Amino acid sequence: MHSLIEIIKASSFITMFVIVMMLLIEYINVITQGKLSNLRSTKLKQYVIAAILGIVPGCLGGFASAAMYSHGAISIGAVVATMIATSGDEAFVMFALFPIVAIGLHIGLALIGIAAGYCTDILFAQHKPSEHCCDGLVVHEEIPFSHYTAGNIISLWKNLTLSRASLMSLLVVALLMIVAGFFHQEEGFIKIALPVIISIAIIIVAIVPEHFLQEHLWEHVIKKHLVRIFMWTLSALIVIHLLVDVLHLDALIHNAQWIVLIVAGLVGIIPESGPHLLFVMMFAKGVVPLSVLVTSSIVQDGHAMLPLLAQSRKDFLLIKLINLIVGLTVGAIIMIAGY
Repeated sequence: MHSLIEIIKASSFITMFVIVMMLLIEYINVITQGKLSNLRSTKLKQYVIAAILGIVPGCLGGFASAAMYSHGAISIGAVVATMIATSGDEAFVMFALFPIVAIGLHIGLALIGIAAGYCTDILFAQHKPSEHCCDGLVVHEEIPFSHYTAGNIISLWKNLTLSRASLMSLLVVALLMIVAGFFHQEEGFIKIALPVIISIAIIIVAIVPEHFLQEHLWEHVIKKHLVRIFMWTLSALIVIHLLVDVLHLDALIHNAQWIVLIVAGLVGIIPESGPHLLFVMMFAKGVVPLSVLVTSSIVQDGHAMLPLLAQSRKDFLLIKLINLIVGLTVGAIIMIAGY
């Protein structure tokens, strides 16, 4: 029972961090009118821009890259660069659990993505998108600074909606739990930064227009992501607990690292933000080495490839195959090096 309580607490902490960061990125994207996710450049710079899109936590940059590719604005190599660099929603979890390693990992993913994107365009110089499709990413009008007046903010609270009250309550309770030391696993950067980040999120929820709060924060971040992230995290932690603490298979997994690396690459093909969490958690617990995490991170891309899957299965499979080859190759090199 004690183990289950600790697992639920850990899952809640990770989910809280992920959701708060998603709230902030959603807000930044809207107030900049999508400039965060709509970077376009020349052919010479597109790989760097694509990699930058990829390392933005979440699927935002991946959707933007898929959208630009669908409209012929970037090459297939640039999409490869983005999808290698991105780790989807799992990036938030990595920054919550091992921030220093996560920073180094994402820098490395960006560099690998740039190189792989360049090589891809050499090999597939004549490749074009099969057909156009919808973006998979909606950018609304920016929130003008003229909105943030005392009168408008007071009006929001006089006509307080259930969504705003619920979201504010969740954030305040989360902040109080952090300050009171309810979660014991946070340390270092997270212990200092998380209360600040939550406080900023509380301010945003308190002052943003009702449309933004309802459409972006409540309908998108909370209703679509909160339960899913918590359940995936909880499931991954339970599986790891069973493997390591109940069945004591950590030694067996350690002796079968090459098999685990291949499995991590194959699981990464799934266009779903969630399965990769198992390998993130296993790395955080010291069950698998860095090479397995790198392979999984290179191949998987959260939901970012779904627009391309809807548009062209041929392009989807080609990009996934390229990323799988790159992921297994880089992971194998790192594993041979002893990591």
